[in-house]
Amino acid sequence: MEMEFEYQEGYIRSSRGVQLFTCRWLPSGSSSPRALVFLCHGYGMECSGSMRECGIRLARAGYAVFGIDYEGHGRSAGSRCYIKKFENIVNDCQDFFKSVCAEKDYRYKGRFLYGESMGGAVALLLHQKEPLFYHGAVLVAPMCKISEKLKPHPVVVNILTGLVDLIPKWKIVPTKDVIDSAFKDPLKREEIRNNKLIYQDKPRLKTALEMLRTSMRVEESLKQVTLPFVVLHGDADTVTDPEVSKALYDLASSEDKTMKMYPGMWHALTVGETEENVGVVFADIIAWLDEHTAEGTLLVEPLHETFHVGIEKLPSPPPTTQKQSHRFYLCGFKEPRTLHSAM
Repeated sequence: MEMEFEYQEGYIRSSRGVQLFTCRWLPSGSSSPRALVFLCHGYGMECSGSMRECGIRLARAGYAVFGIDYEGHGRSAGSRCYIKKFENIVNDCQDFFKSVCAEKDYRYKGRFLYGESMGGAVALLLHQKEPLFYHGAVLVAPMCKISEKLKPHPVVVNILTGLVDLIPKWKIVPTKDVIDSAFKDPLKREEIRNNKLIYQDKPRLKTALEMLRTSMRVEESLKQVTLPFVVLHGDADTVTDPEVSKALYDLASSEDKTMKMYPGMWHALTVGETEENVGVVFADIIAWLDEHTAEGTLLVEPLHETFHVGIEKLPSPPPTTQKQSHRFYLCGFKEPRTLHSAM
């Protein structure tokens, strides 16, 4: 039997006047979703391609999934991968996510955050802004602490800080090739490289400093994490050290917390591993979500119709209904633009 789901995409104008791309994967038909899942993608990534597999799998499992490309990322406006202020990313996500929660069909649905890599930091900062708003979080190799092995010397930070006002957008920060380090499967690594929406240049100076400061800020507040969460990490990850997830698990004040460590897996657990490994990871994610959305487990305080966050919804194309196939393409460049493939 073929599994269908509905994919929609559109644009909003943020409260700062920036045009941002949004997308959603919905269970098809008249079935009501089990809960809402809000995607926070990683640095340089975007939702419609690099997080599409997540949207598809969770929609097929009965969840309504919503994504947004950060300013300067994917199909959103702004200088490519230039993060002037990390708080802008967090605020844009919060405004969009809350606008979804205020929609008539979703006011009484559970709300879950899903963050990968840098998106893990975004998710934790969203939780920090409103500790009781979200009902749980799925954190995949989150950027929530700087590994002691990678932490730059304070002198280096001071030098870069002194330069940032002069050359904030310069791509001068030396880094290793993250794609080579994150995506274990060679075919998927090549597909990611072919996705022109993904940023593959050196980080800009201001962006690198914002990410460093954000990591340190999140690390200092790990004890303030109180929502239920599952953190998943590959023990062979060299992009975000597994000790980062262990620190989150150990320090968080959450009474309901789970950690999954995967032997031999790399950073991109949900898109860069073999199909078998990806299936194992998503089975764990969906099982955790199912457990936390079982009947009688959630108490939802609804947002009312008058809720307004100052964002403007722009005209969007009609939805696409998609069917199961034997394979989907990670980046969406091997098929017609309107289909965006499916499983």
